[in-house]
Amino acid sequence: MSVTPGQIVPSFLLSATSQRTITQENFLGKFTVLYFYPKDSTPGCTTEGLEFAQLHDEFLALNAQILGVSLDSLTRHANFKNKHSFPFDLISDPEALLCKIFGVYQLKKNFGKEYMGIVRSTFLINPQGQLDQAWLNVKVAGHAQMVLQTLKHTASQ
Repeated sequence: MSVTPGQIVPSFLLSATSQRTITQENFLGKFTVLYFYPKDSTPGCTTEGLEFAQLHDEFLALNAQILGVSLDSLTRHANFKNKHSFPFDLISDPEALLCKIFGVYQLKKNFGKEYMGIVRSTFLINPQGQLDQAWLNVKVAGHAQMVLQTLKHTASQ
């Protein structure tokens, strides 16, 4: 079962880069852009991270934090974050706990093979910890800008 717009994000506890532990409590008091991506250091995931990084200051100005999530280890995340100078943290979700909460851990097909993996998706969580907006099966190009525009509209209401 996955969280739907209007619902409070349920409890979880996961490790992130910068030696942080992230829980649903970290979503309170500010907007949170939570983006799920398949794998560190792949072309699409790198482009997506770089697009969010490029707009990071604009997100901050709207009282929003950005957090990326994949199944990768903290070591891989730290290397990926450092290599590309991402100004936000990456959450390690090796058991797909958070991925399952948001319904993004799904059966995928590639070259005739089926496997479980992350469907690239982004979620906007409001300062009360409720899911406001969901983008599923995201196409990378221009996505971060679209999320920013939605946040600008949401934050102005």
